[in-house]
Amino acid sequence: MTELAAISDFIRELDKLKAVKRQVRIPEDGDRQENSAEHSWHVALMATSLSRFAGDDVDIARVVQMILIHDLVEIDAGDMFAFASDAHHDEQEAREQAAADRIFGLLPSPLNTELRQMWQEFEDAETPDARFAKAMDRVLPVFQNMKANGGSWARHGISRSQILKRNAYLELSAPALWHYVIEQTDIAVARGYLKDA
Repeated sequence: MTELAAISDFIRELDKLKAVKRQVRIPEDGDRQENSAEHSWHVALMATSLSRFAGDDVDIARVVQMILIHDLVEIDAGDMFAFASDAHHDEQEAREQAAADRIFGLLPSPLNTELRQMWQEFEDAETPDARFAKAMDRVLPVFQNMKANGGSWARHGISRSQILKRNAYLELSAPALWHYVIEQTDIAVARGYLKDA
């Protein structure tokens, strides 16, 4: 198989991400569920718009690339609700590792290794670029659920402490956004979108 044919197979595989549904709903489109491809695009654009708030120097091109590939594993593993049990998260992690091997394995070398390593860097969130990318991925639902009168938070009885724990990457990677999230969760509790716990 030629290099171009291998990359073409990978590109065609990416279409499957458009069929992976998420918890967030799109009120502007008949309240349908958002798909993971839309989510990745939205997070990438948000990261570009909010990069001035990064607490560390970040390479925004790398951040955007991480964001655009971070959910590709959902083609095989599916999306999982952020507030599922620890056991479900452990099972999902194993499925995602296997999915990363298969999906990035469609690409020729060295691109397959480069993207697989970048995906893992995002998962580990130990570098400034990865921490900011992960923080962006986790904060987008704050914007979306606030706009949707609580959205999936209200549907699932999520608490303020769960949102703050999930967005803890912001405290170091984007302190101004961390303060914004704290303010938004206060508002969400007052409006009944989140439980005060």
